[in-house]
Amino acid sequence: MDALDAKYPFFAAAREAVADAAVSLPELVAADAPAVERGRERVERALMDGTVESESGAFPGESAYDVQAELLSYPIARILVSLLDSEPAIEKYAAAEAATAVDRIRDDLATDGELRSVSTPTVALDGVLAEFDLADAVRPEPAGSRLEAGGAAGTGTPGAGSPGRDPAHYWIDAGPYLRLTSPSWGPSWRLVNRALADGAVRVSREELLDALEAAVEERVREGLPFELAAGEGIAAELEDGVADLKRLLSERSYTGPVDVVAPELFPPCMTNLIEKAERDADLSPPESFALMAFLVGIGMTPDEVVTFCADTSLDAEGIRYQTEYLKDDRGTQYPPPTCETLANYGICHNEEDHMQVAADPLAYYEKRVAAADEIIDWRDREGGGEEVKGAEAGETAESGETK
Repeated sequence: MDALDAKYPFFAAAREAVADAAVSLPELVAADAPAVERGRERVERALMDGTVESESGAFPGESAYDVQAELLSYPIARILVSLLDSEPAIEKYAAAEAATAVDRIRDDLATDGELRSVSTPTVALDGVLAEFDLADAVRPEPAGSRLEAGGAAGTGTPGAGSPGRDPAHYWIDAGPYLRLTSPSWGPSWRLVNRALADGAVRVSREELLDALEAAVEERVREGLPFELAAGEGIAAELEDGVADLKRLLSERSYTGPVDVVAPELFPPCMTNLIEKAERDADLSPPESFALMAFLVGIGMTPDEVVTFCADTSLDAEGIRYQTEYLKDDRGTQYPPPTCETLANYGICHNEEDHMQVAADPLAYYEKRVAAADEIIDWRDREGGGEEVKGAEAGETAESGETK
C-alpha cells in the first residue's frame, strides 16, 4: 500500500493493494480500528458536506490517519452506505467521492513536476484516462489547430499531434462523451451545440475533468448496495454507526418548501444558530449543515442564503457550495435533520417543549407560518431581496458554458 492508493482508493491498483494485504475487514470492525472511524467520517462528510476529505484536512499518511487506515476506510464506507439501505444516500456518497477525487486530480495536474514531493504522490492525466479505459478515446488538441486559433465550430482537428505542455482543449470520442455527460448539465453539453469532427467532440480541459468526475462516480456507484444480512457479522458490528448515520439523515417525506422567509417565525434552534453566526462565532459542520438544510428547505436559493447570511461568520463561497449541493437536481437532497438528531449534536434544546409541536424544524416552521395572521416575506422587505434579484439578473445575463 502507498499514499497514492489511499488518495484514489477506487483505482485498480488500490483494490489490488487491499487484496494483497489480506486484511480482514470483520476483524478491523470488531476492533473498531482507525479505518472504521475514518470510514464513518467518510460517509458522514459525504452526506453532510459533499466531500470525503478528513475534517482534519491532513493528506493520507501525513498525520491524522496512516495510509492503511485511509485506504481501508473506503471499503468500510461502502459497507456503511450499503447498510443505510437508502438510494439517495448511495447517490450522495458516490457523488462526494467523485467530487473529492477530481479536486485531488485537479491539484495533481497543477503541481509542477520539479516541486513534487515523495510524500505527496501525484497522478498524470494520461494515467487517469488509462484507469477508465479512455486513453484511446481522448486526444489533446494539437497546437495551432484552426479551432484553437479561433476557427468555426466543427473545423478543428481531433488528431493526436503534440499539443504542448498543458493543452486547453481535447477531443473525446462521441460514445464516451455521451455516456459520461448529460444535457441536464446545461445547453452547452448538448451534442448539437458542440464542435464535432471525425466522431469526436471538442471539450475544454475543465470539461474533460467534469466527464472524469462522472466516470469516478460511475465506478464508486457500481456494486452498491452490498447484500449484507442485518444483525449478523460485520453488519451487527457496525449497527451503532449505521444508526447514527440514519439519525443524521433523518429521511422522511415532506410536501415541499414553504417558500416563505419569515425569520421571526424560525424555530428556536435555527434562530440560535443565526445569532451565533452573527456574533462572528464559527459554526461546527453539523450546525452549518442544519442551518443550510433548513434555509434551502424553506425555498431559499443559494443567492438568497448568501445575502441573508451576509453579516455573519459564514463564508459566502462555503454557503454557495453547500446550498447548491443541497439544492441539486438529482432528487436526492435531504430535508433538515429532526429535532432528536439536532439534540444529539447539542443544537436543539427543546425550548418551550416545541418537540411536542413538531418533530423537526421545517415542520415546526410550517405550522408557525400557517398560524400567522400576516407575513411579510424577507425577500419583499426593504433591502431584503433586492441584492439577490440584482445578482440573479446579472448571472442570467452573463451565463456561460460551465456545468
